[in-house]
Amino acid sequence: MKFTTKTEYGLVCLTYMAQKGPDQLIAIKDIVRDEGFSHTYLEKILQKLKAAGIVHSHQGKDGGYALARQPSEITLKEIIEALDGHTFEVYCEPKLREGIVCTHFKRCGIQPVWRKTKELLDQFYSSITLADISRREPQIQAHVA
Repeated sequence: MKFTTKTEYGLVCLTYMAQKGPDQLIAIKDIVRDEGFSHTYLEKILQKLKAAGIVHSHQGKDGGYALARQPSEITLKEIIEALDGHTFEVYCEPKLREGIVCTHFKRCGIQPVWRKTKELLDQFYSSITLADISRREPQIQAHVA
């Protein structure tokens, strides 16, 4: 399991938006200025989040991005899947392996472990919302403990 900078930057960006107010339009230039991200990269991330229905955008002089739903309705799992595709990829089935051939598919004993890992991660990430992440450090630590 490895998350890319897309997920890291996306979480920082969404947290920024949630803390500013879920209904407030935020210009990319403001996030770039305050967080030090690349404008082009952040724009690509926000487009993925828009396609997933997590944010929406408005064009024009006073345009920008805003959360499409309340932070309490957006889960960490949903964010990860929008930006990285999966929380944990299980490549045990040949059709999912994208050119990698597993010769142990029919007799592999580790498949149930990988599937359970994905299930547990999905459950855990589904229990954490953007509202939780947007809280200060002590609150999020108490939630995940």
